[in-house]
Amino acid sequence: MADTTLWWLAAGILVAAELVTGTFYLLMLALGLAAGAVAAHLGLGSALQVVAAALVGGGAVLAWHLLRRRPKDAAPANANPDVNLDVGETVHIAAWSPDGTASVKYRGAQWTALPAPGQPAADSGAYRIVEVRGSQLLVAKITA
Repeated sequence: MADTTLWWLAAGILVAAELVTGTFYLLMLALGLAAGAVAAHLGLGSALQVVAAALVGGGAVLAWHLLRRRPKDAAPANANPDVNLDVGETVHIAAWSPDGTASVKYRGAQWTALPAPGQPAADSGAYRIVEVRGSQLLVAKITA
């Protein structure tokens, strides 16, 4: 069998393995094997084919790993709108209790609203949910 055929078969096996396992890194390694196949098509020697496959596959894995890094200052799940769909929604507060809480109806249920840290329990009006803690909503006043 020709070198190009072996490279393409190996790349196809890795793509199939990725489909079975869901590991995206296998696709990056398959890119490296495809680069080895292209090097074989160009008539390069076996050593240069392996170097091309290693550089492209390793570089793709490294690039994907660096791109997938999450920022260290990501919000916790209870304040992250990507995790908790209530964050960012609006509620109407009719009045604040003397203890600094308010009772609001949200999604068909009664919730206890608290002002977010640094936010005073101000007047009635529209508030945005900034965090959910159990059955409590931390809210911030919406300013016009």
